[in-house]
Amino acid sequence: MPDAKPNTIYLKDYRIPDYLVDNTHLQFELKPKATLVKSQLKIRRNPAAGVGLPPLLLDGVDLELLSIAIDSMPLSSEDYEEIPQGISISVDKPEFHLEIQNRINPEGNTSLEGLYLSNGMYCTQCEAEGFRKITFYPDRPDIMSKFTTTIVAPKNYPVLLSNGNEVNRGLCKDGRQYVTWEDPFAKPAYLFALVAGDLKYLDDYFTTTSGRKVKLQIFTEEKNIYKCDHALRSLKNAMRWDEEVYGREYDLDAFMIVAVDHFNMGAMENKGLNIFNSACVLASPETATDAGFQRIESIIGHEYFHNWSGNRVTLRDWFQLSLKEGFTVFRDAEFSADLNSRAVKRIEDVSLLRINQFAEDAGPMAHPVRPDSFMEISNFYTLTVYEKGSEVVRMIHTLLGPEGFRKGSDLYFERHDGCAVTCEDFVTAMEDANQVKLVQFRRWYSQAGTPQLNVTDYFDETRGTYRLTVRQSCPPTPGQKEKHPFHIPLKLGLLDKGGNDLILDGTGSTQCVLEVTESEQSFEFTGFENKPLPSLLRGFSAPVKIDYPYSVEQLLFLMSKDTDTFNRWNASQRLAFMALSDLQQAYRKGGALQLQPGLIKAYKRVLLNRDLDPALVAEILQLPSEQSIAEESACIDAEAIVAARKFALQTLAEALSGELRARYNALNVRKPYSINAKDIAERKLKNTCLLYLCVTETADALALAQAQFDIASNMTDTAAALSALINHAGDRQANAAIEQFYRRWKEDAQVVELWLGQQSRSCRRGSLKTVEKLIQHPAFDLKNPNRVRAVIGGFAKGNFSQFHKSDGSGFEFLAEQVIALDKLNPQIAAQQVIPLTRWKRYTGDLAPKMKIALKKIMDSGNLSGDIYEVVSKSLSE
Repeated sequence: MPDAKPNTIYLKDYRIPDYLVDNTHLQFELKPKATLVKSQLKIRRNPAAGVGLPPLLLDGVDLELLSIAIDSMPLSSEDYEEIPQGISISVDKPEFHLEIQNRINPEGNTSLEGLYLSNGMYCTQCEAEGFRKITFYPDRPDIMSKFTTTIVAPKNYPVLLSNGNEVNRGLCKDGRQYVTWEDPFAKPAYLFALVAGDLKYLDDYFTTTSGRKVKLQIFTEEKNIYKCDHALRSLKNAMRWDEEVYGREYDLDAFMIVAVDHFNMGAMENKGLNIFNSACVLASPETATDAGFQRIESIIGHEYFHNWSGNRVTLRDWFQLSLKEGFTVFRDAEFSADLNSRAVKRIEDVSLLRINQFAEDAGPMAHPVRPDSFMEISNFYTLTVYEKGSEVVRMIHTLLGPEGFRKGSDLYFERHDGCAVTCEDFVTAMEDANQVKLVQFRRWYSQAGTPQLNVTDYFDETRGTYRLTVRQSCPPTPGQKEKHPFHIPLKLGLLDKGGNDLILDGTGSTQCVLEVTESEQSFEFTGFENKPLPSLLRGFSAPVKIDYPYSVEQLLFLMSKDTDTFNRWNASQRLAFMALSDLQQAYRKGGALQLQPGLIKAYKRVLLNRDLDPALVAEILQLPSEQSIAEESACIDAEAIVAARKFALQTLAEALSGELRARYNALNVRKPYSINAKDIAERKLKNTCLLYLCVTETADALALAQAQFDIASNMTDTAAALSALINHAGDRQANAAIEQFYRRWKEDAQVVELWLGQQSRSCRRGSLKTVEKLIQHPAFDLKNPNRVRAVIGGFAKGNFSQFHKSDGSGFEFLAEQVIALDKLNPQIAAQQVIPLTRWKRYTGDLAPKMKIALKKIMDSGNLSGDIYEVVSKSLSE
């Protein structure tokens, strides 16, 4: 058990700060094990907080306090008190200057929060509560201050960066150098950033709509400079897009990005100085896949868009995290959709939501988009806050329309520029700008769980009237047994027998948005000769599960005819889930397995359709993953899921081998690599066909994979061929490819992470024995989050069949790794333990074995608050 149970923090207990910090002056004298931090804070009593002079509370963790002074008068030990994770200072005046000196150890900071060293480079991560590991400070987002930062370092650190604009640089008397940065915009401490190292940079300029010239720089190690071009293009695209779509211009003289190998997150939007995980900024055709290029574009956009939705307007407290993250995820999703295939982007986002966020909603850590309590805020950087939060913003966009949403966002930015605000402030701006009321809609922020819509219909032939009846419900979640009805935008169309969209109203509209606000509600449409077929939840207009009694024939019709591309794909998924469910039942009964012939024919038609976007074809052809099948199951029978999917995959591969080979050959054309949408789509379909062909494990199919592996000129094709060989070739051929790949790319960190992940996720070769060898490999480092995610996370989260072996060895392995990780980096440890937390949903012997693994973690003692919160909630009955 932990030494002390972490305190639970509640939203209802929020109080405005007693003191404000108008100005923050920091000086860092950098040394690996003993960095000296000097802070000078201009502090005043908050006039809105009441009367009197309460003690000044400053947060501080793992700091060596050297001195404290107020208005240059040193304080004695009687003037302040050390409290858990900070100090309390007696105050006798309403305004004063506070001066503090302390030392920190960046080299020993394995948590990667605060100031730490990564490959000899100093860098910071202060969100959510990392600044308190740098110096004593009121580390909360509603205290906004203007920062001036001076960095002093030896000359072998030529690059010294912080937020804002550079205002001074020079040499110290002892030969060291210094640089001073000034940020003209008030910001909370979590947006502070510092970087120091021997770095090179790629630079360019961007001219804003108003004619301002902004310097753009991407810093990295010299060997990686050639991999920054795509990130720089993406940044310029994001800047222009934000001007055109939201009217938001950049506001500083320079925008800087730094690539860091050791980073807990994808990237961080520190004002003017974004720090990125190297995997999210470095790319070249030879080293990054198409998905990697698109991910970089998305994350570059996301962090840049935070300049307004997160920095200029920030959050009052950490319960409001989705205020900046949900809104910004929506913005980056629209940015990516505008630059690429909108339909495929939507499918990818919804797939992530359904597989992982829906599972989060159904698990012990379920929480609303705005949580009402937490022990460790780092545990709430979740898909619920980010992805479901984005869907909540998207629903507002759907309800108000593009023009109404833009009016609302303009008002939000204008009204709250320079402020720390709440989710209510965002919704209120949308209401006020459009003269609407979204009172009931606010329940999306306060109620957890995935709403379920049960839809039935009735057609009155004599009146030509079609009626839809919608019943909504939401299952209980921890702390919330009863749920009130949500305000749900249900977008739909009605199809005639030819697949044409019917006119729904007097305006000639062929689709509409039904506003579902009651537990049961009916909607009528008139003027039809025959009963239409509903195309429900078009574009996935709300993050809900929907149940309508579609027959196999109706789903086949929608898959072929629906004018909504998302629903065409969704129909294919429904068909696949139905077929896989039948296969699971047959497997459990010990009967013969047989795939529905209609599904095979439907896939064949899609494969032969040259008019469809190749990327959409690839998405439709991909069977639901084992994890998504598990999410669809009330009780998870892992063995039956693995057997059913494997049989379906093999049956489809064999039945469609001729068509798959023909489509592969037509697309397997050697030409210069380009990351335009057309070429990305064609490569995606080509490699989907290759992976299907290799499922047959015929010599001919494996020869195709080997040939592609040998001659591919880009990492997309190389990685696809390697995956095919790892999963389906014999040991000799697969081992040769694995070794050849590593020898070529062992000096490239991002490619090595891909190599590690492909092996740990392999359904055939990614056994526990293989994974145990990988964590002993020289390329693995338990202190590197990317390597942990690739190997340990790849196995536990991405290798369903091997992780869920009946002997429970995978669960025991994960428990051991989580215990070791918790001592180094609690935040990463808490991310890895998630697969064990859903133990209650598993059938047979797996549930008790997963529970035993969780108890092993709990009983290991001295747990961090991060792990204690997740494990204790998972074990609670």
